[in-house]
Amino acid sequence: MKLNRKRFWLLVLAILLILTSWFGIVSARSGLQVRSFQREGIPLIYVAPQRAEAVPGVLIAHGFAGSKQLMLGYAHVLAHAGYAVLLWDFDGHGANPTRLQRYELERNLDVALQALLEQPEVNPDRLAVLGHSMGSGIAMTAALQGGDRFAATVAVSPTGADVTPQTPRNLQLQAGSGEGRFISNAERLLAQAGGENTNLAAGEGRELVIVPGVEHITILFSDNSHQAALRWFDATFGRVHSSQYADRRMAWYGLHLLGWIAALAAVAPLLREADTTTMRIPPVRRWAGLLISPMIAVTGLVLLSQRVDLQNLGGVQVGGAVGVWFLIAGLAWLGMLARLPRLTLRTVGLGIVLFAVLWIALGAMAQVVWLQWWLIPIRLRIWLPLAVACLPWFLASGIVQQNIGVGKRVLWWLAQSVILIGGFGLTLQFLPQLGFMFLLLPLFPPLIGILSLVAGFLNRAWVYAIASSLFFGWLLAAGFPLSA
Repeated sequence: MKLNRKRFWLLVLAILLILTSWFGIVSARSGLQVRSFQREGIPLIYVAPQRAEAVPGVLIAHGFAGSKQLMLGYAHVLAHAGYAVLLWDFDGHGANPTRLQRYELERNLDVALQALLEQPEVNPDRLAVLGHSMGSGIAMTAALQGGDRFAATVAVSPTGADVTPQTPRNLQLQAGSGEGRFISNAERLLAQAGGENTNLAAGEGRELVIVPGVEHITILFSDNSHQAALRWFDATFGRVHSSQYADRRMAWYGLHLLGWIAALAAVAPLLREADTTTMRIPPVRRWAGLLISPMIAVTGLVLLSQRVDLQNLGGVQVGGAVGVWFLIAGLAWLGMLARLPRLTLRTVGLGIVLFAVLWIALGAMAQVVWLQWWLIPIRLRIWLPLAVACLPWFLASGIVQQNIGVGKRVLWWLAQSVILIGGFGLTLQFLPQLGFMFLLLPLFPPLIGILSLVAGFLNRAWVYAIASSLFFGWLLAAGFPLSA
C-alpha cells in the first residue's frame, strides 16, 4: 500500500506539529541558563537568568515518586522573574541511584544547598526554599533548623512539620482544591503557625492559598500555583520584575504527542497486516473478565502480602506491587476469554516499533518537561520484569478491542479507566501501605486512551499488548522510588 495524498499531507502536518512543539520548548528557555551536574552522586539542575548577578537563590524539592523534572514549571517561572533555582533528585528518585532511606533525605537538601551557594549568580544572604508533598516536609524542616538561613518557605501540598508563629520565616502553604487531605494539613499547619499574617518584614508572614481546579499532581503544572509562589518570594525580598512568563511547556508537550499520533495514523496502513480475522468470544466473557479480574487481583495481593513485603517488591517501592496486580488481573481476564491470538515474528516486530513510537512521543520531550525518562542502569534492570508482569492485562485488553469500531473502542476505554481506578482504589482499602498507588489513578484515563487509540491504527492484539506492556513497564520503572 502506498501513502496516498491525504495521508501524505497528514504526515507533513504531523512533522510541522512536532517541530513547532520543540521550538516552543526551546523558546521557554530563552534568556535562561540551564546546567545539569552532580554533587556527591546527587543529580541537580540549575536554572537562572543569563548574566544574573547577586540574585536570590531558591531550592526546589520534589515529592514522593517525583523528580527534579516534575518541578521545572516553578523553576522556569522563578528564573524568568530573576531568581536562581536549584532542583535535585532525592535518593531513590529520578536519576539518583542511591536507594531511598528517609533519614538521608535532609542530607540531600544540604548537598543541594551547598551546590546552590557555589553558583556565582547567587546572593548567599537571600535564599528561599519550596517543596511539594514529601519535599514540603523536608523543606519546612530545613527552614526550621536553618534559623535565618531561608527568608521564605513555600510548602505545596504540605505534609507536616513543627512550625511555630515565628518559624520558619514567611511560610506560604498551598493546596489544590481537589486534594482534601492536604487542605486539612495546610489548615492545621496555618493554625499551628499563628494564622494569616502579612508581616513579611519581620519574617512572620503566613498565608494559605487554595489553588482551584487541581489535585496532588496537576497543582505542579498550575500557573496559579507558580504565580502564588513567585508573588510570595517577591514580597519577601522586596523585588519588582517585568516578567510575563507563564509556563506553557505542557501544552507544547501535548502538541508533540498529537504530532506523533498524527504521524502514526498517516503511516499505519503501510504497516497493518492484511488478516483481520475476528476472534469469536461471547461479549459476556469479555465483560465478565474485565469486571471480575480486578477483584481476583486484590484478593491475590492481600494473600501475597502475608508472605511478601509488597511495598518494596522487586526493589522498587509500590511499582512492583502494581506489576503483580496487573499480572494477576491479566491472567484472570485471559482465563475467562479462553482464547489467544496467533503470535508471529511480524507482530512482535510491529509491537516493538509501536513501543518505540510511544517511547519517543510520550517520553523524549518528557525528559525536559516533567519526568526523568531516561532510565539509569539500576532502573533499566527493573523495566523488563515489570513489562512482562503487565503483558497479560494488555493482551486481554487487546483481544477484546481487536476489529471493533470507534464507538466500541471509546466504550472499552471508559470501562477500563473506571475499572482500573476502582480496582486500585479497592486495593488501597485492604492494603493501605501501598497508598502511593493513588499517584497512578489520574494517569489511567489519558494513558489507556492514548494506548487504545494508537493500537487501533494497527488493529492487532499482540501488537497492542507488546507495545503497551513495554511502555507501561518503562513508566513504572521510571516513576517509583528505588527501595532500600
